[in-house]
Amino acid sequence: MTTTQPSGAELPLQQIDRVVIRFAGDSGDGMQITGNQFTLTSALVGNDLATLPDFPAEIRAPVGTRPGVSGFQIQFSSSDIHTPGDAPDVLIAMNPAALAVNIKDLKSGGTVVVNTGNFKDTDLKKAKCDTNPLEDGSLDGYRVIPIDINARVLEALADSELSTKDKARCKNFYTLGLMYWVYSRPLEPTMNWLADKFAKKPELVDANQTALQAGYNAGDIQELFQGQYSVPKTEELPAGEYRNIMGNQAVAMGLVAGAQLAHLKPVLGSYPITPASTILEELAAFKHYGVVTIQAEDEIAAICAAIGASFAGCLGITSTSGPGMALKGEAMGLAISTELPLVIVDIQRAGPSTGMPTKVEQSDLLMAVFGRNGDAPMPVIAISRPSDAFELTIEACRIAVQYMTPVILLSDNFIANGAEPWCLPDLSTFKDFPVTFTTEKEGHQTYQRNEIGSRPWVKPGTPGMEFRIGGLEKSTDGNISYDADNHQSMTEQRFQKVANVANSVPTPAIDGPDSGDLLVLGWGSTVGILTQGVIDARKDGANVSRIHLTHVWPLPNGLDEIFGRFKAILVPEMNMGQMTRLLRSELPSHNFISYPKVTGQPFLTTEIAGKIKDILKG
Repeated sequence: MTTTQPSGAELPLQQIDRVVIRFAGDSGDGMQITGNQFTLTSALVGNDLATLPDFPAEIRAPVGTRPGVSGFQIQFSSSDIHTPGDAPDVLIAMNPAALAVNIKDLKSGGTVVVNTGNFKDTDLKKAKCDTNPLEDGSLDGYRVIPIDINARVLEALADSELSTKDKARCKNFYTLGLMYWVYSRPLEPTMNWLADKFAKKPELVDANQTALQAGYNAGDIQELFQGQYSVPKTEELPAGEYRNIMGNQAVAMGLVAGAQLAHLKPVLGSYPITPASTILEELAAFKHYGVVTIQAEDEIAAICAAIGASFAGCLGITSTSGPGMALKGEAMGLAISTELPLVIVDIQRAGPSTGMPTKVEQSDLLMAVFGRNGDAPMPVIAISRPSDAFELTIEACRIAVQYMTPVILLSDNFIANGAEPWCLPDLSTFKDFPVTFTTEKEGHQTYQRNEIGSRPWVKPGTPGMEFRIGGLEKSTDGNISYDADNHQSMTEQRFQKVANVANSVPTPAIDGPDSGDLLVLGWGSTVGILTQGVIDARKDGANVSRIHLTHVWPLPNGLDEIFGRFKAILVPEMNMGQMTRLLRSELPSHNFISYPKVTGQPFLTTEIAGKIKDILKG
């Protein structure tokens, strides 16, 4: 289909720096697709951006109900940004439930685009709205743009042979086209995506492209808005070639690259679980890089398959989320006891138990560090954002093979499904860390150690190098041992090996003065919110610094000296203070202030800036 620029009355074009948009509707309305397409197009335009997908945990909640509301928020800008935005400038509400759930977040005076075609009495009843918000005055503080999107889509597709039901499914692309017009986005990327997506069903290609074009045209012809807006390409990003990247995509690529740098075949044993499943899906597409993926029957089988792969001389990998981590606990201990390299990817979600599977939380930290029977130490790395997931995944692979240990790589739902521009790295700058398998029998012992505490790695079947392996305690020569002194020694050696990891990682840098009244410490996906919160606090005169941890166990060297230069350390985290407890136990002489949040949503930058102000005031 050929895209056209409609000719209508000349409307003003206003240039602005940044916009926050939230698309919200029923989980069957295609809001995630709409948001992802807007994100992709904005990335191609050259904007900096950050996204926050928010979808229901139910596979299919009742249509039109509040539990079934799906949302997608994006902030895009001509300057450097760090978060998806605290509050939307524009809310697109496809039904009363979407409006009721999201209107409280819209900025005062913001714009709400409402699909009036879904505001019948039955729709209001499903959303538990006692009155019609379009008529009861509850939207008086906002600019309301009512559009019967349902009717306009059916009108645009009058000549299509699709059923009325199938035509109605195109309304998300009508809405997307309207927003493309408002913010001067090109149609071509989405037109091309639709052509590829439905290549085998040309009637769907034509219908969705027609709806997209109709929405775009409506912005001009119907004169629904006061004018168009332009968000120019950002010039602040470092020079390089960029692509849009989501966290789980970057993790999958990092696992492939890490295995190649180690000169090993990557083998993933995984069991589908939200929000980690897409790692299995992404890796399955890398067979041409020698990747082997195993969808196991359960979490225990998945990690045991990965351990078996490492035993055979591959890089074993397993991916999961919190409930799956709990099930893998005994097998993690087996990997620690056998001292085999293993990368365990945990995409955290709100808990406990099955909790809120599609909501964000950082509550697996203490489980990652301590959550196994016996004294079972393991390094833990935390990804901060989609754009650093690739490098930190490679780092997890490096530590696993160099220290012959399982490593936990923590991410979360915010990172996994969020997106941002990623500057493609120069792969020639990554140093190989090739594995050397031991083949020399003379003087060999299974658990003899090198200078960093790692044991040799012997492939099964190497002539004359047979050895015992399993969860029972061993002596240095590999024989089973129940000797008390030997168990003491082997436990201390395993602890020291993990502690040695700190010697191969950098001390985190301080953003701001290297001493003062307050240091804000974060880990994981809070990095963007804390960065912006600190920036905003400084604008109000606060003397505050920031530090962020990616290597969370063992803690990096140098933290004790850094913390000693500040009167207090504020630790915001999306749990009930787990990092704070860890820091207090390891570095007890410092003043750590816990700031927990467990709503299933990220911190707001206003919350961080406000907390900083309260502490410094008080």
